[in-house]
Amino acid sequence: MRIHTEYLTIQTKEIREIHRLTEDVKAALQKSELTDGMVLAGVLHANAAVVLGLGEAKFFEDLGAWLETHAPAREDYALGRAFESNASTVLQSILAGSQISIAFSEGRLDLGPWQEILYLEFDGQRPKRVVLKFLGE
Repeated sequence: MRIHTEYLTIQTKEIREIHRLTEDVKAALQKSELTDGMVLAGVLHANAAVVLGLGEAKFFEDLGAWLETHAPAREDYALGRAFESNASTVLQSILAGSQISIAFSEGRLDLGPWQEILYLEFDGQRPKRVVLKFLGE
C-alpha cells in the first residue's frame, strides 16, 4: 500500500460559502498515481466541513436552512460567553461533518452521477486548509 498526502487551501470571499472540491480531489488523485484505494478528505478547522452532496444552488439553500435550524446563530451559547461568539458555526461543522472517505477505482473517484465533494465554510474570509490522504495501490 502507498500513501499520498496533499493539502488544499481554501480562501472564501463570503462568511458562509460552499466550494466544490471534486475537481481538486480528481487532480490530486491523478498526481498520486494511485489507481485503487480510498481518499480521506478532512477539514483542518472547527468551523468548516467537508461533505458529499449535490452541487446545486437549491441544495445549498436547503442545507444552510437545515443547519441554521439545528444550530442557529445566537449569543447564549456557553462557548460564546467564554471565547468568540461563533459557537453556532462550530456546532454546524459538527452536524455537517469534518471528514469523508471516498473509494477510487481504476484511477477514478467512485462517485454517483450527482455527487460532489463540497467544502462548507461557516466562518470564512480567511484561508482554511483541507487534507487529502490517499491510501491505495
